[in-house]
Amino acid sequence: MRTPHHLDAHPRPNPYEELAALDDGPLEETPLYEFLTEERDAGAEDAWAPPDHRRGGKRRRKNRFAGLPLAVKAVVGLVVLASFAALGDRWAVLYAEHRAADTLKDRLDLAAAPEVEIGGFPFLTQLADKRLDSVKVTVPDVAADRVSLAKVSATAHDVTLNADGLTSVRGADVPRFDGDVQLTFADLNRELGASQVTFTGEGRDRVRANGTLPVAGHNLRLRAEARIQRQGERGIATEIGKMRLDIGDLATYRPGTRASEGLHLTPKGTADLARETRKAKALLSVPAIVQRMGVPEATVREALADDGKLAELTGSPRFARQAAGLNLIDLALENPDVMRRLGLDPNLLDSLSGLTRPVLADRLSLAFELPEPDQGDVRLRDVRVEEDGIRVRVSGSGLTVGR
Repeated sequence: MRTPHHLDAHPRPNPYEELAALDDGPLEETPLYEFLTEERDAGAEDAWAPPDHRRGGKRRRKNRFAGLPLAVKAVVGLVVLASFAALGDRWAVLYAEHRAADTLKDRLDLAAAPEVEIGGFPFLTQLADKRLDSVKVTVPDVAADRVSLAKVSATAHDVTLNADGLTSVRGADVPRFDGDVQLTFADLNRELGASQVTFTGEGRDRVRANGTLPVAGHNLRLRAEARIQRQGERGIATEIGKMRLDIGDLATYRPGTRASEGLHLTPKGTADLARETRKAKALLSVPAIVQRMGVPEATVREALADDGKLAELTGSPRFARQAAGLNLIDLALENPDVMRRLGLDPNLLDSLSGLTRPVLADRLSLAFELPEPDQGDVRLRDVRVEEDGIRVRVSGSGLTVGR
């Protein structure tokens, strides 16, 4: 049987009743409600809007510029005006350079308009004074005798204009000028070498020529040296030297009439002659050859009759020197069979006899001469061989252009 619960004599207080006791009445009657109402009514008078930073920024920039001193504003204005004036001056320079290039192209009959560069600043004040500080003209690909000059560049100083304005320049007086004339090896290789001879610089005043030269159906290796030098006041001349044509490893031809010139066997050619009995006997069987070599007749007869004596004779150093000293050109026409046995084509030797030093030199000539002006003076100052070609420095005075 369950034990009954006993009720306390003093029950616990109800929390809801305690909260109800704290109630002071409706909210409208409290001081807090009156305060909140006043704040809301005051905020309703002005409608809310987001801040306008853009308009405020404009006002700030405008105010900053307005606050600058008058002198600063004047400087800014002058800078702007100077910029426009410089731009106009440069436009006038470009226009004048274009007109000058077209005029020079027509008067000099050039394939393309040259490059014209007017120096000095400002240009408009120089034009008003009819005097230019400097004018640089560059003309590419100028024909000069047998070759083309890669570039001719000249700078005129203190030029006096004969003009009534920018568009009416009739001519100019050039009291002095200086310039460069460039002749490239690429042009020389193309125009003189015909893709068979190449030119390269060798020292300050020398040019080396190497390549092949076709002669009587044979491609002979050509070697030569050209010495570049001034000729008078306006000309360039070349002295061709050390010319030689190699016929394989057998013989070398040097044009000329001296003892060291003509057609001679190479050291390898004389060594082959000493080893090959057939060639040695063919050479020694010609009395004229034996006489030129200075070999005694008795020794020659023994050599022709005994191969051992022949080997002893041809193997001596003296015989090698004597064989190398023979000018085979002199013997070619009289003894074509002997030359053929030595491995030389008689037709080739006949053509070589007409290939003289002047003929070869003419093929390799780099000479040219500057044109003589109608007025004034043009002179060569310096000639120099550089890595890519030949550079010539020129100067002049008293020139007149146009009129």
